[in-house]
Amino acid sequence: MQPSLKYLSAYSEQTQSQVQQLIAQDKLGEVLLKRYPNAHDVRNDKALYLYVQDLKTEFLRNAEPINKVAFDSKIHVIQHALGLHTSISRVQGGKLKAKHEIRVATMFKEVPLEFLRMIAVHELAHVKEKQHDKAFYKLCTYMEPQYHQYEFDVRLYLTQLDLSGQPLWS
Repeated sequence: MQPSLKYLSAYSEQTQSQVQQLIAQDKLGEVLLKRYPNAHDVRNDKALYLYVQDLKTEFLRNAEPINKVAFDSKIHVIQHALGLHTSISRVQGGKLKAKHEIRVATMFKEVPLEFLRMIAVHELAHVKEKQHDKAFYKLCTYMEPQYHQYEFDVRLYLTQLDLSGQPLWS
């Protein structure tokens, strides 16, 4: 019986077939480790905040400020979330102020920087674009030209994690 490719269900049959071959040959993890040999060193909330702020400064200078960025152990991929962007509106004086928070699933503390960047770019894009539409993905690829490749590889990693139960970078 072939394993479920729930993270890759939106991809073509040909792509899914290639992934099934890698799984059958027990080479999926090997391919990912060859492509991404090292994990990033962004290990705590402060480092993550600085990392995301640097991306925001480079690409979204005029966007509203990000008030908090943190790793969150309550985010689980089972809920189909790798990260979350929340906007909390509060009345201050006569004005409505929005506080933006970005949370990244704790499991992404020990992955390649490209995976963390893809998630950070995705959540930052939500500051300007709320929906996952053409404008949203155009903004993602503006901030990270390899966005779609990294997203695909994150999905491969999640598939590998489901199959083995063991992280590749730890």
